[in-house]
Amino acid sequence: MKKFLLILSSFVGIYASAQEELKKDSVKADTVKYWSVLGKNTLMINQAAFSNWVGGGANNVGWLAGINYNITYEKDNDLWENIIILGYGQNDTKGQGIRKTQDVINVSTNYGRKFSKSWYLSLGAGLQSQFAAGYEDGNNPEAKKISNFMAPGYVNVGMGITYRPNDDLTVTLRPTNARWTFVMDKELQFAGSYGLKNDGDSSLLQFGFLGTAIYKLKIMEDIYLTNTASVFSNYLDRPDRLALAYGALLNLKVNKYISSNITLDLLYDHNQIAKTQLKQTLGIGFAYTLDNGVKRSERKDSQWWIKK
Repeated sequence: MKKFLLILSSFVGIYASAQEELKKDSVKADTVKYWSVLGKNTLMINQAAFSNWVGGGANNVGWLAGINYNITYEKDNDLWENIIILGYGQNDTKGQGIRKTQDVINVSTNYGRKFSKSWYLSLGAGLQSQFAAGYEDGNNPEAKKISNFMAPGYVNVGMGITYRPNDDLTVTLRPTNARWTFVMDKELQFAGSYGLKNDGDSSLLQFGFLGTAIYKLKIMEDIYLTNTASVFSNYLDRPDRLALAYGALLNLKVNKYISSNITLDLLYDHNQIAKTQLKQTLGIGFAYTLDNGVKRSERKDSQWWIKK
């Protein structure tokens, strides 16, 4: 009898262990990540050479390097999106020397807490500036300097609401936003420059409304258009003088490592210059995209973890 009970208990133990293993195997692992990283690294090169060319022209070679990263955390009602855009480029033209063709620093972070479908109460901050000095005559170092690193530099901090129905559209409205303009280059710290009130001032504080939008569009296979826009109105001084900005990036993907980019930037800021500013670039070169996996919001069954 004791032997029978011993054998029976052994079988019960083995059966229980087998059931436990079966349960483990039957559980579907959640491989979807709360953090997602989508980044693009580019190096564009352009070159032109002339010899006995009656149409004229000057030999030149140029380059443009940049990174564009979107780092997002999504879990339940929390959404934290971080954007890092850095770019710099130069062109060396015979007889003119080296000129800057691209120079941008744009870093922002925005945290939102969902209160309704696609709507979030949000709090965020952003920094915009450039890496190197800019000059009045086509970035000619012999000409008058008009800008430099953090001259100007813009820091925005504010709170409001964010509308984000999907990863292709994000609209943020901040009725309460503090905007600091920094001019850290002493040569540019004179009254009127970038809105500074007195000679020697290094910063200007404004308080007002900030609206931003990002819209991504797939035109056709391997052709993508990214639109960005912003508007700022200063409640404290001439709110009718809006600071407006629009940017378009058209990406034409050739293959996994080669693509072509066309950019267009429009800017109007009365504190800088009472004219519309325009910049356009075109380049083809190497591009590498980093993607760490699918976010919850991109899954077809993206609501599976929420109890109905």
